[in-house]
Amino acid sequence: MQEKNFMKDEIFLIDTNILVYSYDASEQEKNEICVSLIKKAWMQEITYAIALQNLSEFYVIVTKKIEQPLPAEKAKKIVKDMIDFNSWHVISFNEDTVINAIDISVKFKIHYWDSLLCATMKHNGITGIYTENEKDFKKIPWITVENPLD
Repeated sequence: MQEKNFMKDEIFLIDTNILVYSYDASEQEKNEICVSLIKKAWMQEITYAIALQNLSEFYVIVTKKIEQPLPAEKAKKIVKDMIDFNSWHVISFNEDTVINAIDISVKFKIHYWDSLLCATMKHNGITGIYTENEKDFKKIPWITVENPLD
């Protein structure tokens, strides 16, 4: 897989599904691709953005919804390590972002939680996303969408 950052200094956000696949070995091919992608951050070769929303979703999914759930303490350590490690740029939202997310959801007819992520990205100057969920994110004109699993 070749990583495609369109602008040299552009930081891509890692969506929850990519992060989950990197810790869920039940789909081996997806796991290998996603491990390879996020390993670049752990090796300090690249900086990725990750939203607090993604980290929260990740925790719930890997402890409850995958074939072999992770123990809560292990999942918590992964989340804490990402928050603390300098190659993960953790982004958040505020009150204005929530209002913008509602507007995005209505205007582009996408699920609110995806629109909140889009609004959070815009609020933090992040314009690229690695995700398997291309359909909704491609509706947003300021976001570059890459599916590393294609």
